[in-house]
Amino acid sequence: MSVTTQIREIEKKISGKILFNENLSKYSWFNLGGTAKIVFKPKNLMDLSFFLKNTKGFNQIKVLGAGSNTLIRDGGFDGLIIKLGKSFSHLSLFSEDTIIAGASALDKNVSNFALDSSITGFEFLSCIPGTVGGGIRMNSGCYEEDFSKVLISVQVMDFNGNLKIIKSQDINFFYRGCDLDNNFIFISATLQGLKAKSFDIKNKIKQLTEKKNKDQPSKIKTCGSTFKNPKNKKAWKLIKESGCAGMKIGDAYISEKHCNFFINNGNAKSEDLENLVTKVKEQVLKETGINLELELQIIGKK
Repeated sequence: MSVTTQIREIEKKISGKILFNENLSKYSWFNLGGTAKIVFKPKNLMDLSFFLKNTKGFNQIKVLGAGSNTLIRDGGFDGLIIKLGKSFSHLSLFSEDTIIAGASALDKNVSNFALDSSITGFEFLSCIPGTVGGGIRMNSGCYEEDFSKVLISVQVMDFNGNLKIIKSQDINFFYRGCDLDNNFIFISATLQGLKAKSFDIKNKIKQLTEKKNKDQPSKIKTCGSTFKNPKNKKAWKLIKESGCAGMKIGDAYISEKHCNFFINNGNAKSEDLENLVTKVKEQVLKETGINLELELQIIGKK
């Protein structure tokens, strides 16, 4: 039985949406990308498990969160895209200092929920434009904080539709990454902070967001930091010192405000952004001897 035939049969038995040849440009902050063979939007956990248990044959499966750090190539994605929706964005208190967050909950919403619950430790999330699932996968962070410092456990589903809970101490976190299997779909997370006064939490959020707005571009088509910071170095500084400031290819260019932010000026192609990334990477290596590592994820076919 072909994958398409399997999907057509499953479609009759689930509540979620299955989309064929879906344009992916609206799924990334760059507003770029070709089509996906299949996009699945499960309505609930049962939907997701049933779908995975009854489909075989996908060469590639990719879970997309907010799309805030993903460049989707012009050739699209020849596989399955899973997009978790509202039912996976829940937020609730488990105890006075512990939050249960769905994987598709926006980081900013977690920060606001923690503020409303008088829990500190989540202020940094107000500055991260992603979701909880993506944040755990890449150990997102800023201003000396990251997900590894607040995560207690994560609930995951494997590609066979089986659930598992993994404790934080069993995960090896490192700068912008972790060793969790790429075949895990993050479902929810248990996060812990400390009780504090709402006034103090609010002030800290204000300080961090003001710093971010001062240092980084906003309200433009970008996907955050393009490269990871090498040890004891700043990627933006290396890019600037290598003479890449103001560099552009087509309608893709480097932000004048922050050299590690690459921007779609409106009519860029994914190819333009990727070529610009490659050009900068080569220039920095030539000038400094440092091989920059991507923080941005690039998926799909050229």
